[in-house]
Amino acid sequence: MLLKVKKPIFAESASFFVNKASQYEGKVLIKKDHWVIDAKSLLGILALSLQPGQEIELDFEGEIDEIFVSEIVEAGLFER
Repeated sequence: MLLKVKKPIFAESASFFVNKASQYEGKVLIKKDHWVIDAKSLLGILALSLQPGQEIELDFEGEIDEIFVSEIVEAGLFER
């Protein structure tokens, strides 16, 4: 699933993102350029230094967690 970054993902927003991803039982990966990061890793998310306008791909183990995606979109972090 492709998402576009809406606001910079740093400290507070990265923590929010990781907490939401951690509620999903399966594995969630973020793909950006040549990076593949576990969405449950705060250091991994911070290393991506996500900026507005960049695109990421979320890859879910199993079914896409629509609740997780809806929460991060509603929080204003990403847009579909």
